[in-house]
Amino acid sequence: MSQPLESLPRRIAHLDMDAFYASVELLRYPQLKGLPVVIGGGRRREDHLIERLRTERPERDWTAQDLADIPVDFFPRISGYVGRGVITTATYAARQFGVGSAMGVMKAAKLCPDAILLPVDFEQYRNYSRLFKSIITDIAPVMEDRGVDEVYIDFTDVPGGQREGGRVLARLIQKSIFQATGLTCSIGVAPNKLLAKMASELNKPNGISILQAQDVPTQIWPLPCRKINGIGPKAEAKLLAHGIRTIGELATHERTWLQTEFGKAYGAWLYDAAHGQDDRTVQTESEPVSMSRETTFERDLHAVHDRAQLSAIFTRLCEQVAADLQRKGYVGKTIGIKLRYDNFKSVTRDITLGHFTANAEEIRRQAGQCLKRVVLKQRLRLLGVRVGSLQRQELAQALDAGESAAGPVAGDADQADLFAETSDARQPESSQGPSGAAPPNPTATSAA
Repeated sequence: MSQPLESLPRRIAHLDMDAFYASVELLRYPQLKGLPVVIGGGRRREDHLIERLRTERPERDWTAQDLADIPVDFFPRISGYVGRGVITTATYAARQFGVGSAMGVMKAAKLCPDAILLPVDFEQYRNYSRLFKSIITDIAPVMEDRGVDEVYIDFTDVPGGQREGGRVLARLIQKSIFQATGLTCSIGVAPNKLLAKMASELNKPNGISILQAQDVPTQIWPLPCRKINGIGPKAEAKLLAHGIRTIGELATHERTWLQTEFGKAYGAWLYDAAHGQDDRTVQTESEPVSMSRETTFERDLHAVHDRAQLSAIFTRLCEQVAADLQRKGYVGKTIGIKLRYDNFKSVTRDITLGHFTANAEEIRRQAGQCLKRVVLKQRLRLLGVRVGSLQRQELAQALDAGESAAGPVAGDADQADLFAETSDARQPESSQGPSGAAPPNPTATSAA
């Protein structure tokens, strides 16, 4: 009787494209390599720079083929930006000044006023994203898509995936992506997803890091706890309050103590994470958890003084989420809102229905109920609408048929709905308000 084949040790890779948006822009404008460049502030208009060049430097017949010839001093600097945009990414030269993703452009301008500011071009980034992922799956087919610029890959059974702990295969993928796109990436290979993601950050940019289980005490424990994906600012602050700064210090605490201090589930996860334990598999297919739309305003808006404008924006966001759900064939039963005040503090509220929906009017109505549960005395800089607890429409119909329809969780009925529908609520946001605010451009923030 033949003996069963011994299973190979798990080798999981996390691949992260280096400063992805900025790197794609440098393919377009190679003259900016090595300079501090930030991407953000607005969407790219095709040939915007070419139009300016033709007007301001008419001595040459500029075309879209001449992008690499645009003089560096012609590009706009971040110091001249006025608006409410945020940074999506920055080159490593800009990051040395403290500029980072999700930072307000105005704040970034104070840190690095001479940085060049380029608008985003999501279509181009998605094209390159599809390209580098197709290269990966041609080499290693078990890949989990984690966004436009990062993936997990199961190296375990791929030829070469075990050689040098996965370094040989990682080098092949890295080289193949660069040859096809001109873009670099950083790859971490480890026994699981948790360690692989941490490893990919150890040697950026264009690096490869290999971790084995026995490397956790020497390479992982000296790192700050925040390096663990899943420990956010609040958890970090609580850990610091207990004198726990590094992952190694976290690993010295018993599971029961962590569960007492941080809750049963999260405490157990903290214990496992500190010891480098993670049994999650690489998922080649996944269903979206939620879909949402949100917008940051050009100026802070007040729930009373700007009521008509906010009502129109709120309705538009609900309609866009509903359209996203219907286009992708999903329905949801948890409807929520997100607000960010002018002091940058955020608040969320949600409501769970007894049935699934993708109806814009119902989403608008229930999201309005959520608004009754927040304080609307401060000015707002961001508004968002989210539908969660998603299910495929056909399966949801079967589930609804077998359940009694329960009503939604009740909200606070004492506060008036300041965003209630008015005669202006569905008017297009095409003209500027009395204060000169430009209409926002709601964008999808989490749709599969």
